[in-house]
Amino acid sequence: MSEFKVFVGIDVSKEHLDVHVLPEGQSWHVANDEAGCSQLSERLSGLSGVLVVMEATNVFWRLAATALGSAGLSAAVVNPRQVRDFAKATGQLAKTDAIDAQVLARFAEAIKPPVRALPSEQCQVAAELLARRAQLMGMRVAEKNRLATARAAKVRKDISATIAFLEKRIGALDEEIDGWLKSTPIDQSRANLLKSFAGIGEHTARSLLITLPELGSLNAKQIGALAGLAPFAHDSGKKRGHRQIRGGRSTVRAALYMPAITAIRCNPVIRELYERLINAGKHHYVAITACMRKMLVILNAMLKSNQPWRNPQKV
Repeated sequence: MSEFKVFVGIDVSKEHLDVHVLPEGQSWHVANDEAGCSQLSERLSGLSGVLVVMEATNVFWRLAATALGSAGLSAAVVNPRQVRDFAKATGQLAKTDAIDAQVLARFAEAIKPPVRALPSEQCQVAAELLARRAQLMGMRVAEKNRLATARAAKVRKDISATIAFLEKRIGALDEEIDGWLKSTPIDQSRANLLKSFAGIGEHTARSLLITLPELGSLNAKQIGALAGLAPFAHDSGKKRGHRQIRGGRSTVRAALYMPAITAIRCNPVIRELYERLINAGKHHYVAITACMRKMLVILNAMLKSNQPWRNPQKV
């Protein structure tokens, strides 16, 4: 951390990037497009020991973060809530783009958040395809619910046609995502490793590889926190509050929920954990969350060691 001497905060919006640099106190803004990001990278590359911090604002941060990473600059993309809590703690209640850039620079200087490898452009495209698939799946569920209550024949015919169209589009997206995996041999071998775990299927394997590329490169505590599956204490004095998960990547939790339900039925390790927690009086959803975390830790270890899952009962 000590090598950083210059701290840059970038407030990201759809059209512009507002920049503030400490300790110089310089501020400027550029367009949030390829030309503006190239200009920003060139200007910051002239400085030494630079740490850049920006918020994960929608998808508008991706172009700038990718450009800065390609230029060899250290860029950390952080949770907006974390930065807002920092601003409140320092008494900064006003909020404008320029002020937010200053707050981000001060946040970078005080906190020095860890810099993680950013997903490649190809992986970002795959993530958008996966998100689009989830949207179409939601639309299909909604249409099926409407079909269940519709009575008029013409309405039922129209809904059925829409469902057929959505299923066709979902199938096309599946082919595109499969093509992405097949074009990346390392990722395909990693997908095969994940699928060896009882409860993980093809769709879940590729979802995890796309939304959690760090899988296999972090320790158990780090991977759990990154996915938002690590419980945080809520104690004060003699009071022992309920442990809660917070933050993290909701896409990873969504990808693991149904596989956890399946694993409780077919995977002895996950089933034993679930039953032990239920017998101890834990709520069903608390037990499910614990199972999801256990699965993630195991999958992380499998990729790190490059070893497939082996049922302990068969060893």
